[in-house]
Amino acid sequence: MTDYNIKTKEIVLPKTKKELKEPPMYKVLLNNDDYTTMDFVVEILISVFHKSEIEAISIMLDVHRKGVGMCGIYSFEIAETKINIVHSKASKKNFPLKCSIEKE
Repeated sequence: MTDYNIKTKEIVLPKTKKELKEPPMYKVLLNNDDYTTMDFVVEILISVFHKSEIEAISIMLDVHRKGVGMCGIYSFEIAETKINIVHSKASKKNFPLKCSIEKE
């Protein structure tokens, strides 16, 4: 609501304080299956998620042993894009590799 200052003949606007919030972040997870090769999973982790070879092997082993491995934490749009890239690359190689997303 605006006010009018009669003495100075000015319109006085109320002070608004906008609070900037960090965007919500999402984990991108690789899910295990019985057909996708370990080499392909490592390749995906290096090419899509920019992991080093050592990090990629460690995550691949998590996927293999625990059924799931975390690839990274991103804003929703970036996470969604990375998932689509993984699914596209896997489909071209006839692998059923799937990613999922989980709010942090």
